[in-house]
Amino acid sequence: MGFDPSSLTAIANDFSYQIIFSRQLQALGKPGDMLWAFSTSGNSSNVLAAMETAKAMKIAMVLFSNHDGGRARLLADHFLYTPQSSTPRIQELHLLYSHILCDQIELHFI
Repeated sequence: MGFDPSSLTAIANDFSYQIIFSRQLQALGKPGDMLWAFSTSGNSSNVLAAMETAKAMKIAMVLFSNHDGGRARLLADHFLYTPQSSTPRIQELHLLYSHILCDQIELHFI
């Protein structure tokens, strides 16, 4: 699922900001997919809603978060933590981790 500003604003305006990710997941996700959830605190309500939707849809989840993972850690199948307390550092490392994972996926599966 990519970032679509039109969908994001339509969902936020017509429903609520809390379901901007879960609503798209309901439309596009299917069992066997994998959700990559990014939350610096692990407590972002819109990310938690998407993770709850993914669990109900039997979609596996990887959580990228800080060292404790917040409430999202309890929902995730896999947890990639960032041993930092600075929000900018955590987010920079999430970007690095996601690039490394994409590279490994391409090497092994494509």
